[in-house]
Amino acid sequence: MKHTILVAGKPALKYAKDGVAEYQKRLTRYGSYELKHVKDGSSEDVSTRLHDGSANSIRIVMDERGEQLTTEQLFKKINQWEMRGEKRATYLIGASDGHTQELRDQADLVWALSPLTLQHELALVVLLEQLYRIATMQRGEPYHR
Repeated sequence: MKHTILVAGKPALKYAKDGVAEYQKRLTRYGSYELKHVKDGSSEDVSTRLHDGSANSIRIVMDERGEQLTTEQLFKKINQWEMRGEKRATYLIGASDGHTQELRDQADLVWALSPLTLQHELALVVLLEQLYRIATMQRGEPYHR
């Protein structure tokens, strides 16, 4: 399965740039993981760009109001999507104003990394780390404990 992460704006904070670079490097060994940035803007504009960029894929909206999944639960969901023959999953991280209700309603999954509201650069690093953790689980490697 191809994984695409669509995020509003580019990381500006050093810790986020470093974390993103580290996990992108690690993920190259595990398949297709692509990070794309969309232009930042209003919630409506960003949600439209994220919606359009996630067409024809499993649409996962990252939102603190979403379902809280353990790593194991997400691992099972991704495996189920792959067994169904899904070809692409797209993870959507919005701008500071969040996603529109319309985008959340059109999602296959609204996923909360935490009940806390996370700054979008931090959410991106956490998401990439979880995708890396799941990739190691799929290969039976020891990273996940």
